[in-house]
Amino acid sequence: MKRIIVWLIGALLILISSPAAKAQTYRLSEAAEISVITCGPDVNELYSAFGHSAIRVRDPQLGFDYAFNYGVFDFDQPNFYLNFARGRNFYMLAAYDFADFENSYRRAERFIHEQVLQLTYAQKQKIFDFLVWNAQKENRTYRYDYYRDNCASRIRDVLQSQLGADVKWDSSSFEPQHSFRQKTDEYLGPLPWGDLGIDICLGAPIDRQMTAWQYMFLPDYIDYFVQHAQVKSDSAWLPLTRERVVIFEPEPVDAWIAFVHPWIAFGSLLAIVVAISLWDWRRQNLSRWLDVLLFGVAGLIGVLLLMLWTLTDHHDAASNFNLLWAFPLHLVGVYLLLKRSSFTTGYFRFCVIQLGVTLVFWPWWPQELNVFLLPIAGALLIRSALIWRLTK
Repeated sequence: MKRIIVWLIGALLILISSPAAKAQTYRLSEAAEISVITCGPDVNELYSAFGHSAIRVRDPQLGFDYAFNYGVFDFDQPNFYLNFARGRNFYMLAAYDFADFENSYRRAERFIHEQVLQLTYAQKQKIFDFLVWNAQKENRTYRYDYYRDNCASRIRDVLQSQLGADVKWDSSSFEPQHSFRQKTDEYLGPLPWGDLGIDICLGAPIDRQMTAWQYMFLPDYIDYFVQHAQVKSDSAWLPLTRERVVIFEPEPVDAWIAFVHPWIAFGSLLAIVVAISLWDWRRQNLSRWLDVLLFGVAGLIGVLLLMLWTLTDHHDAASNFNLLWAFPLHLVGVYLLLKRSSFTTGYFRFCVIQLGVTLVFWPWWPQELNVFLLPIAGALLIRSALIWRLTK
């Protein structure tokens, strides 16, 4: 979904002088076609692992063929990185030759499927006029939201807003049964580290079950619901999709597998923590460097999560139950441990209780916590218990 088309930035950001901008004076011919384009994912890249959607407008009599792409953003926009960190991402609609759009996905070995829409002339003209207006410099930018307002859901919204009562979305044979997180996990299966990062940073809001309408934040479900939708013609209700075309279908390739899977990395860390803890117990002395590293990193992650929740517009980062193990006050615990404070025993006794409850109820918290983190929480619990006993 987050298709970053770097090589287009220069030309596409001057849309007011682009062919699509000049097309605002065009009246489509009867031969014009409007299509929904669905592009496959790149299973080796996090930003493109969900696929992509666009709208194609082709008029052979007028001699143009445009891709209208809502997935473009400008690195040079003011305060880009600050806005990105604060959850204020601004994407834009770009219009350019479909051949350039197609070639970029062919080079990336990502499939391109087309659904030619069955529309009246008036419906085609209305959608085209809106897209041309939307591609103008003063109208092209929108506030991006990865689950509610993205390059796929914008396709749905264009069809709904311009066709209005003339389109029916049929979800009678579709049973919503997933949360946003579950569908995210499904698409990021080949990218476990990316999946883990999202699961850590985003909180309970993405664990609610989606409606059929909300599934269309994913390009595959734009494809599905457009295929099942109906549109009102001059005399009757007809399927919205007139024809399905496979523009490009690459040869299947195996997904790249991370050399070090989170299970291996964190499982190894847990084994090391267990071994050092047994050695510490036998000699009745703490390896404080390990505790500083373990609780220091967990505390810093907790501070980051708390900042995402309270200081940014990342509303899906709210109510994050990862704070149960990535507890910001672990930084205080590190300070107490280094200072050999009398409060050290009490703090880590509290950590034993907190982490124990976290692990016992891991499957039942309102937020689905990533199972890859179980060894981390286990390591924190083991060290907390050892610190409590050896400083008691």
